[in-house]
Amino acid sequence: MAGTNTEKPTSKAEKKKTAPVVKETKQAVEKAPVKTETKKETKAEKKKVEIKKVKRNEVKAVNLGMPVSTKTAVSICKFIKNKKIQKAIDDLIEVTKLKKAVPMKGEIPHRKGKIMAGRFPERAAKEFIVLIRNLQGNANQHDLEEAVICEAIANKGTTTYAKGGRARKKRTHIVIVAKEKKLIKQEKKKQ
Repeated sequence: MAGTNTEKPTSKAEKKKTAPVVKETKQAVEKAPVKTETKKETKAEKKKVEIKKVKRNEVKAVNLGMPVSTKTAVSICKFIKNKKIQKAIDDLIEVTKLKKAVPMKGEIPHRKGKIMAGRFPERAAKEFIVLIRNLQGNANQHDLEEAVICEAIANKGTTTYAKGGRARKKRTHIVIVAKEKKLIKQEKKKQ
C-alpha cells in the first residue's frame, strides 16, 4: 500500500480534482434555461453603428527630438514642401540611394542636374520617410484625397549629451502638415 495516497486534499483545487464527476442527463439539459437576446444587447449594437467619423481638412505628423541636425532637417523640409505625400516619399528614397540630391545653402559642392549645391543626407532621409509614412496613414484614416504637404517645419530640439558628457547630440523637432489639394487652391483664391 505504499503507492496509494491516504491524505485528504487541503486546497479547493485539489478537492475539485478528486470530486466525483456528475454526468448530465437528457432531463437536466432540457430543464436548463435557453439564453435569449435581451434589449440591452441590441441597444449596444445600435450605438456602435451610429458612431460617425469627423471629417478633417488637414492631418499632422509630429516628431519631437528626432536625431537629425537642424540644418539638414530645414533643407529636407524645403525639399518636400508642396509635394504629394507619395512623391515626397519616392524622392527621399532616391536620396537614400544617392540618385537625387537635396538642395542646400552654404559652402556645399555643386551636383549634377538642375540644382546648384546639394548633399545626400541618407540617415536624415530615412527618419523623414518614417515620419511621412505616418502622415500618409493619417491621411488615409481621415479620407483625404490627393493630400499635399503644405507645411514642413523644423526647429532646434533639446540638446542631449553623449556618454561621458563630452559630445552634444543633435536633436530636432519636426512638424509636417498635409491638406487636400482642393482646399489649398480655395485658400489661395480667397487671398
